[in-house]
Amino acid sequence: MDNQDKIFMQKALKLARRAYELNEVPIGCVIVHNGQIIGMGYNERNTTGNTLYHAEITAIDQACTFLQDWRLDDCTMYVTLEPCPMCAGAILQARLPRLFFGAKNPKAGAVGSLINLLDDDRFNHKVDIVKGLMEEECAALIKRFFASMRIT
Repeated sequence: MDNQDKIFMQKALKLARRAYELNEVPIGCVIVHNGQIIGMGYNERNTTGNTLYHAEITAIDQACTFLQDWRLDDCTMYVTLEPCPMCAGAILQARLPRLFFGAKNPKAGAVGSLINLLDDDRFNHKVDIVKGLMEEECAALIKRFFASMRIT
């Protein structure tokens, strides 16, 4: 982990804040190839009315379009919250080799909190995972969002 990793996570956090402003669960994601962001997304499930519009799925779609390939072999994903099972599956399918995530997802996390789909020898692909990059900032945004939804 180096300073560049933190810069990319800061960009993912900026996207998460955009989701927050739209009253979406604040999750942001960027995918990097050769030091350049080639895919980015934030949670848009409520805005679109479609459960597939997670930050990771949108970023994977953009990255695949940019590279004109479904394989994201030489890419790194930065996401503010531990991916859910759907997104972890998409990471496997896209053959992403590296994942950095910020906050843990104790209710739906599929990269260690509940299960770890990305480190299962039964799959034909494994992912190098770095947990907790800018964890405090990522977790604080999620906590603030859900606290604002509670009736006091």
